[in-house]
Amino acid sequence: MRTTRLRLAGAVAALLVAAGIGAGTPAQAHHQPPTLADLAQRHGRYFGSATDNPELVDGPYTALLGSEFDQITPGNGMKWYATEPQQGVFDFSAGDEIVNLARADRQKVRGHTLVWHSQLPEWITSREWTAPELRAALKKHIQTEVRHYRGKVFAWDVVNEAFNEDGTYRESVFYKTLGPGYIADALRWAHQADPRVRLYLNDYNIEGIGPKSDAYLRLAKELKAAGVPLHGIGLQAHLALQYGYPTTLEDNLRRFSRLGLDTALTEVDIRMQLPATEEKLNRQAEWYADVTEACLAVRRCVGITLWDYTDKYSWIPAFFPGEGAALPWDEDLRPKPAYGALREALGGR
Repeated sequence: MRTTRLRLAGAVAALLVAAGIGAGTPAQAHHQPPTLADLAQRHGRYFGSATDNPELVDGPYTALLGSEFDQITPGNGMKWYATEPQQGVFDFSAGDEIVNLARADRQKVRGHTLVWHSQLPEWITSREWTAPELRAALKKHIQTEVRHYRGKVFAWDVVNEAFNEDGTYRESVFYKTLGPGYIADALRWAHQADPRVRLYLNDYNIEGIGPKSDAYLRLAKELKAAGVPLHGIGLQAHLALQYGYPTTLEDNLRRFSRLGLDTALTEVDIRMQLPATEEKLNRQAEWYADVTEACLAVRRCVGITLWDYTDKYSWIPAFFPGEGAALPWDEDLRPKPAYGALREALGGR
C-alpha cells in the first residue's frame, strides 16, 4: 500500500511540475490543483514555510512561497541578535520585511524566537550579569518586541530549546543567572505585552516520547497549574533518515493535547546522508506523509511549517557536512516525491 502511495506521490509531483505548480507559478484556482495550504485548510490546519531575508530577492522562490503556503516563520529576522543588536537599541527591519511580505500574500506569521541560548548579541554574551540586571534586560527585550508585533503575529516561540537531551535544563545564561523560573517569567511578560497571541515553548528531538519530551510535559503541567499563560508546544521535527522515524509522535502530540495545549510541527525537514538516491527520497516522502498524518490525527495539532521549503536555502549542509536533500523541493525549485506525498496525506490528488 505504502509503495503504491509513493509511486502515486512521485507521479503527482511530476504532473504538477508540468502544470507549473511547484515551479514558481502562482496557483490559479480554476486551472491548477489546490496548494498545500488549500489542502491543509480543509482540515482546519495551516501549512507554512520558514524564510529568511536574503532569499527574498529570488523572484521564483518568493512566488512559490507566496502561493503554496498560508503561514511563514522568519528564520532569523526576529531573533535577539537581529532585533536588539545593542542594549536598548532595537531594529525590527528584517522582521518587518517578512511580516509585510506575509500580509501582501495573506499569510499569517509565527514569531520566532524571544529567548534562546544561541544567536545572542555580543552585549549579552560578553559580560557577567547579576540576576536583577539580566531579568530587567530580558523583560525589556521580550515586551518591546512583542508589543512591536502585536496583532501581526498569531503565535510566538517564547522560549526555544530550554532542555538537554536527558531532560535536564540547558545551562544557558538565563538558566544559570535566573534559574528555571525565567521560563514562566518570559511567558508572563509576553502575555502582558500581547494578551491575544498564542505562546509556545519550542524544541528539537521532542517528537517522540522520551526524556526530553517528558521534561516538557512536566514543565507544562507545572506552568499550567501555576496559571502561567502557556498555549502550546512546538515540535521542531528536524528529522534524519539514518536515526529512524519517531514512531511515538502521534501519542506524544496527544499527551500534550490532554493538558489543554495546542501543538505545532514548527521546523520540519528530513535530511539524509548524501548522495540522495531514489530509495532515500521515497523513504523521505513516506516520513513526510507520516508526520503530516500524525498532525491531522490529533485535533489540537494546529499546523505544519517546513524549515524553508527548498534545498536551495536549507541550513542542513552547512551544519551537517555530507547531509542534505532535506526538503520537498530541490535546489531548482522542482518538487520531489515528498511533495506528492504531502499532497496525498492532506487529501489531495
